[in-house]
Amino acid sequence: MELPVMPPVKPMLAKAVHAVPHDPGLSYEPKWDGFRCIVFRDGAEIELGSRNDRPLTRYFPELAELLLEALPQRCVVDGEIVIATEAGLDFEALQLRLHPAASRVNKLAEETPASFVAFDLLALGDRSLMDTPFVQRRRELEGVLDDSLARVHLTPVTSDPAVAEDWFTRFEGAGFDGVMAKPVDLPYQPDKRVMWKVKHERTADCVVAGFRWHKDKETIGSLLLGLYDDNGVLHHVGVATSFTAQRRRELVDELAPLRENALDGHPWRQWAEYKAEMRTPGAYSRWAVGKDLSWEPVRIEWVAEVRYEHLQGHRFRHGSRLVRFRPDRTPESCTYGQLDQVAPAELHKLFS
Repeated sequence: MELPVMPPVKPMLAKAVHAVPHDPGLSYEPKWDGFRCIVFRDGAEIELGSRNDRPLTRYFPELAELLLEALPQRCVVDGEIVIATEAGLDFEALQLRLHPAASRVNKLAEETPASFVAFDLLALGDRSLMDTPFVQRRRELEGVLDDSLARVHLTPVTSDPAVAEDWFTRFEGAGFDGVMAKPVDLPYQPDKRVMWKVKHERTADCVVAGFRWHKDKETIGSLLLGLYDDNGVLHHVGVATSFTAQRRRELVDELAPLRENALDGHPWRQWAEYKAEMRTPGAYSRWAVGKDLSWEPVRIEWVAEVRYEHLQGHRFRHGSRLVRFRPDRTPESCTYGQLDQVAPAELHKLFS
């Protein structure tokens, strides 16, 4: 493979803001909920690269074949791999594709084929477009991408912030993360936070059912959170993370009394005794190979108010942030019923 922009390339990133910016000269796009992917194609050779430099080609063979049809002979395209269903984007199904067995990958490729959404062009032919303004990169991408093929899409764009705000509210139920904004004259800057992202944020009161140690092995890295369903079953819904170093040390002492006899009657006791499926708190990460996600249980007594973005299935899509502990709440009161239920929206509306 010989291209003017060679792998690996770290994707351009975004800073989080709380509202859709209205600055002049901005272009807006939906924020897709999938795996960021930069595609490198040189003739019959194609490589799907992830944001952490792990190749994705072997996990999405159906996309590699499809993109050989949809892309020009020599190019580098930035985009997102998603799995679209009638109910919206399914990130959990996407995660299942990261499986070590080729037979399993091929089976899932037939049952839940992935789609590719293109939103930037980094190279075309012998030309690098990294220093070219985004508005021109977008124009060239529109001219070379064959999005008439099923499961290949060109992301919608608008220069109208009112349209972007409409996308932000109307399509959340389809699993979209929010809205992106970028200057039209922006060159492509790998690994730089030069765009803006607006994401949904809500709060929920959750049961603190355990924790994971920080990588230093001495302080608390994250809190494991749970919510009760209508049958009184406590489900693992995600983690609260992003503590300061001081707060991580404080949590060690604060949680210490809750560790005594923690497994007695603990609803997740079986998960503390063996490494189980991906959705259990004690699993290993399929994305960060070798990352230990083992956990320590605590007695079911504490409630934490956390800030989260949105629910994917029965779990928080991203890690949440601790707002405060709630001694005035009982664990039994922490149910799914408190969460906002966003009405589904059809994906095809974005492409009309």
